[in-house]
Amino acid sequence: MIAVTDKLAWYVARSSGIVAWATVTASILWGLTLSGRLVRKRGVPAWLLDLHRFLGTLSVVFVAIHVFGLWADNFVYFGWRELFIPMRSPWKTGAVAWGVVAFYFLMAIQVTSWLMRHIKRKIWHAVHLTSIALWLSATVHTFLAGQDRHNTLLQWFVFGSTILVLQLTLFRLFTARSAEKWALRPEAPVRGSDRVPTG
Repeated sequence: MIAVTDKLAWYVARSSGIVAWATVTASILWGLTLSGRLVRKRGVPAWLLDLHRFLGTLSVVFVAIHVFGLWADNFVYFGWRELFIPMRSPWKTGAVAWGVVAFYFLMAIQVTSWLMRHIKRKIWHAVHLTSIALWLSATVHTFLAGQDRHNTLLQWFVFGSTILVLQLTLFRLFTARSAEKWALRPEAPVRGSDRVPTG
């Protein structure tokens, strides 16, 4: 019981870190699905958009628990410099730096999302595009810093998620280019069989 108590903060940091990565991944996958043409934008239920926002907020919550667990752990010292300034941690300096970078990406994305109605859409969209950089940073941090990287289940989970993120990102880029080309086409009179469904 004493051993468990001594390592409780470390277990909290490890478990919350994995859950935070999972929620970030789920949020990005859901966001790519909604922004592409996999889901019809007309008539999309509000709860589908709310789920994306909820996953993003949940990511912030678990990252906060992760940071608190690292701060509370007595085995490795983590002060505010080690937690919030890249390359300041003497323990796995590079791996921790990736986590710090991911943290700042996450906060920038979430804060602009919360303030979306009060800022220009171009700013929100530009910041939101860094979601892939957030996911990459968080994934590198998970594998370089975490002791659970040798867990077979986690490896397969990350591998499968990586495939999905890549596929949906490529699909999103393809549909965006297709939509841009269509918008740039010269207008032509619509006649009978030439009519294109807009639904």
